[in-house]
Parts: sequence; C-alpha cells; structure tokens
Amino acid sequence: MSYTLGIDIGGTKIASVIIDRSYNIISRVEVESVNKDRESLFNQVIKAIDLTIAKTSLTMTDLVGVGVGVPGKIDKKKGVAIYQNNIPWENFPIVSRLQKEYSIKNVWLDNDVYLATLAEWKVSNISKNATFVYLTVSTGISCSIIHRGHFLRGDGFAGEIGLLPVETEVFKSKIDRLEQVASGPAIEKAARKLSFNKNINAKEVFEEYYEDNKKANQIILSATKSIAHGVYSIICLLDPQQIVFGGGVINNNPVMIELIKEQLTNFIVKEQKSSLDNVKLSHFTQNAGVIGAGIYAFKEGDIKKD
Repeated sequence: MSYTLGIDIGGTKIASVIIDRSYNIISRVEVESVNKDRESLFNQVIKAIDLTIAKTSLTMTDLVGVGVGVPGKIDKKKGVAIYQNNIPWENFPIVSRLQKEYSIKNVWLDNDVYLATLAEWKVSNISKNATFVYLTVSTGISCSIIHRGHFLRGDGFAGEIGLLPVETEVFKSKIDRLEQVASGPAIEKAARKLSFNKNINAKEVFEEYYEDNKKANQIILSATKSIAHGVYSIICLLDPQQIVFGGGVINNNPVMIELIKEQLTNFIVKEQKSSLDNVKLSHFTQNAGVIGAGIYAFKEGDIKKD
C-alpha cells in the first residue's frame, strides 16, 4: 500500500493527513496557526507533520510524497508561497524548507483552493472532458476551475471571485467586493453593524438566523444574494457541468446552498435552468483541501499534466 502526506496551511489552523490511494485518511492532526512571523508558522507546520506521522507506524521515508496547500499566489516550479493576505509567508520557499527538514525530494506545492478542487473533482463522477468549478466560502471567498482535466490558472491569479464587485443590502460602501460582504468575517462585521454583540461570530449569527431573528435573516439573505451574483457570473462565463461549494461557512451551514439556488432563480434565463441541478455541496467538507494535498502528492491522473 502506498501513502502520501497532505498538509493544508491556513490563517487559523493547519491540517495534516496521511492518506492511501483510495483517499482514505490513515492519520489526521490539526494544530493552530501561529502567525507571529514566518518561522513561527513554519514550526507549526513541522509540529503538525510530526504528530501526524507519530500516530502511525510509518516514517517519512515510507511516503510517496508530501503535498502542501497554501492560500494566495504560489510559484509551483520554484516551490515558493508568493503572496497571501492571512499568513506571513511572502516569498517563502516552503518546498525547499521541507525538503531540507526531512531530507526528502518529493514535496509538491499548490494553492489550497486548487487542491480542494482536485479532491472534489476526483470524486465528482462527471466526464473528464467536463468543466468543473469548486467555490469556497470561508474566511475568504475564492474558486478554482478544472476544464477537460486541466486547471485554468490564467496568469496565476485566476479564480479570485472574492474580488468581484457585487450588490449588497447591508453594506453601503463605494465598492463592495464579494469577499467583503459574504465571507465569514463579513457576516460578523454585518452583525456588528446591525447592533448585535460586538464579539459575535459567524456561527452565532447563523444560530440567530435559525431562530428567525429578523436582523440575522437580513444578513444571511444579503450574503447569499451576493454569492448568487458571483455564481451567476460563473454560469454565464463557463456554463460548468458542476459547481461544488465548500469552505467552513457553507459546510457548517448547508442551508446556504438552497438559499443561493433561490436567489439564482432571479437571474437565470430558461436555457440555464439546468444549472441549478449542477450546484452541489462538498463531498469531503472540511477535509477537501488537505485530502487534495495528499492526492496531489501521488502525482497521478490527468491533472498532473497541468
């Protein structure tokens, strides 16, 4: 049996897994991100990897490879994390650092959303010639596209739908971008603006929504309407065979999928109605990114040509 290690590095937590070729999790560890500086975060990555391996009878030399997912822009060839807005790793050579730390060669880097997309695409059961979109709603909002077995990367910044200007009923700033009005932090900000507890978090806003709180309803409906605007732009530009939603906000509150579909009915034309059936919830939920990193380390399938 062959195994890989996948690691998903985010602004609040670092997840690490060992998986087999059937994408089963053999070991999983989650540690807090420490974003004080570059080395503090790297030390947490090492801690997560070491703890993951320690829970098994394996050693690093038993693994086929290591896949690493980080947010923002990356340089795959050089193995460098170039730009992020939530971790202190500007131009950080994560691949060479891990290779040196563990005396291994096969370390592969990609954007975290791309790796979550890879995992969901692998189990989507759609044609390999189809167009597949994964959209994450969490601390930030972003998406990634696989078309005919290849990622569409543009010049390295493709999929940043969180930057899309959208309408909103809560915020009234000059330019409202999707990430600024519909992400987890945006939902919290909107709640504070509407006189909720200043320390309220997104989970508590949804709890109020489920209790039919009028202000919470306004916040969630505004957020889902803005997301629907973004999704409709994807439908118009790409007409994908499947759109999968993931990320903490959506995974913890799948009701948003139906709310987004309801909002989409206000936009789509008759010929696009089948698109509503193509909107799905993540299969791997909170593990999509880290399992995708593990899958990527196998370097198998059509996507390896990307």
